[in-house]
Amino acid sequence: MIDSRVVSVNIGGPREFTINGRSDASAIWKEPIQGRLAVRGVNIEGDDQADRKNHGGPDKAVYAYALEDYDWWSAELGRPLAPGTFGENLTLARLDVNGALVGERWRVGNTVLEVAQPRLPCYKLANRMGDRTFARRFAAASRWGAYLRIIEEGDVAAGDPIDVLSRPDHTVTVDLIARIYEDDHSRAGELLAAPQLPESWRSWALNAERRANASG
Repeated sequence: MIDSRVVSVNIGGPREFTINGRSDASAIWKEPIQGRLAVRGVNIEGDDQADRKNHGGPDKAVYAYALEDYDWWSAELGRPLAPGTFGENLTLARLDVNGALVGERWRVGNTVLEVAQPRLPCYKLANRMGDRTFARRFAAASRWGAYLRIIEEGDVAAGDPIDVLSRPDHTVTVDLIARIYEDDHSRAGELLAAPQLPESWRSWALNAERRANASG
């Protein structure tokens, strides 16, 4: 039996930085925290977002990343990476985060979280990694991590077990959303098979499908 678990719980607040000569802010810098933290509303206790238009909210309440993907990146980059480096709130072990289905529900600690969508890379991740090309490298690696909704509030800590409570009857995974967006908009209609797809993604898929039909 696979023993999925929380490796660390990571939080952080907005931090200012300079990029291309201009000031910006991000809360991508996360640090592991000991002890139990409340998971409620649209956040983990003590965590925040600098850009609430593109980050945070019910469909991006908690970001999870897999320890196995950290191991891959550490080998790829030739240096160890600490949990929280990718800005995730939960670093998880022995759970297929990228292959999770939209709407899949996990019990983590005494919370229930639902898989909502992938994390797409942006310039803030590239800045965090000190590599202007890193957004492209992140996308090419297809190791996205998953944003989660909070279904049942509770608390969570490192070492908590993870149980997959339910998996919906469709084939729309975190990885499929991101790969269609990055590589093949003609397949956007496939995403509509997931009733739990966030409204922003549903609108994008409908528009992409219309454009594909118009050009075809």
